[in-house]
Amino acid sequence: MNQGSEASARRARRNVILTAAIAGLGGLLFGYDTGIIASALLFIKTDFALGSFEQGLVVAAVPIGAIGGAAIAGPAADTYGRRLMILLAAAVFIVGALGSAAAQDLTVLVIARIVIGIAIGLASAAAPVYISEVAPPESRGRLVSFFQLAVTIGILVAYLVGLAFNGIEGWRWMLGLGCVPALALGFGMLRMPQSPRWLVMTGDDFKARAVLAKIRVDDPDTIDQELEEIEQSLDEKPGAWSELLQPVVKAALVVGVGLAILQQVTGINTVIYYAPTIVEFTGVNSSAGSILAAVGVGIINVAATLVALRLLDIKGRRALLMVGVSGMVVSLIALGAAFIGGGGSTLSSVVAIASLMAYVAAFAISLGPIFWLLNAEIYPLNVRSKAAGIGTMANWTFNFIVSLTFLLLIELLGRPGAFWFYAAIGIVTLWFCWKYVPETKGKHLEDIQAFFQARVEGKDPDPDPESGSFEPSGG
Repeated sequence: MNQGSEASARRARRNVILTAAIAGLGGLLFGYDTGIIASALLFIKTDFALGSFEQGLVVAAVPIGAIGGAAIAGPAADTYGRRLMILLAAAVFIVGALGSAAAQDLTVLVIARIVIGIAIGLASAAAPVYISEVAPPESRGRLVSFFQLAVTIGILVAYLVGLAFNGIEGWRWMLGLGCVPALALGFGMLRMPQSPRWLVMTGDDFKARAVLAKIRVDDPDTIDQELEEIEQSLDEKPGAWSELLQPVVKAALVVGVGLAILQQVTGINTVIYYAPTIVEFTGVNSSAGSILAAVGVGIINVAATLVALRLLDIKGRRALLMVGVSGMVVSLIALGAAFIGGGGSTLSSVVAIASLMAYVAAFAISLGPIFWLLNAEIYPLNVRSKAAGIGTMANWTFNFIVSLTFLLLIELLGRPGAFWFYAAIGIVTLWFCWKYVPETKGKHLEDIQAFFQARVEGKDPDPDPESGSFEPSGG
């Protein structure tokens, strides 16, 4: 490679990473609110005299809004572009964060948190798709997972903010400071380009070429080839909702929606939303101690996600899913065992906190980033936003169900029974990943569509990770 080509490659790599990092701040919104309610709830429940159901409602209000935000994001991203949806998410989040900080009663707080949920739904549906469409195949896994990394950083920052304001029981400050990541996302996205694939979809090949010239090696032949591949992946007609019923799209939706549901019903947000509360279950009686233990969980979450970023495009999606979900199951079994007999001893506290950290680490290298990555890359271009929106809606729907029912589930099954219930679902998740999830490492988005087409045709496609192509293994 000559000096000019090397400089072009460095420039393109820098531009792609910057674009992915800015769009990934949408995950920071998601993570900050997920983490901050865990700390704020310790004080909100006292100020507003909330029972188990009302506490669940405060937490579950965000998923309610996110379902609506994800529903809007799919078709709107096709019409107005992925970039505009991310900008809208930042603006709506600011409104919701300020409203929740100023709430004087439960009703206003729940409404404001629904608004926050709409923003998160918009961002979580649009940002991963946007990143997947600007990223080159060889680094798409790592770049799309910037979104999940931002989620984990947002959770950790939220726990630290919760710890900082714990002394004054300042839950209003905790919620209001959510404006900061929203402002960073909004100002950052103003300088980012439109998705080149969306530009081709809307017929603006000239602008698509200009964007590709900034985020790829400056080689006209390479850019022409990618434009041609994008155009070939588009059908003659626009991607209507009815096209989601096509067999190849339904085959991809089985994977996307299945992982969306399983990511939630294996219990991750019971840990993230209620981490300080779970730590209190172990016998830690101070709010500061509970939040401090949650900070440890947040640090593990970020560290394991960084490991996942390095491994996704090396080891592949399937291998990490199988290893990570297995670790989640073992950790949940141990977590449930820590509460046998009511817990409360030093040993049970140590086992419970260690199990929480192991569970979060296993999730962070598997279902955490890989659902968002696959949901952004497995659908045909002309229906990608709509299909990804359905996956995101399913994710938030079950986020709502799990968030609302966790404390009630503990009352019904007891603490050990509740965590063992999630472990049993983890075993089902292992079977699903083995049976249905393809390996997409290093594949062009258009190649992934060909894989599902082969599956629909009964060819039992077997992805060959070394050759970079999908090869049917049977008739």
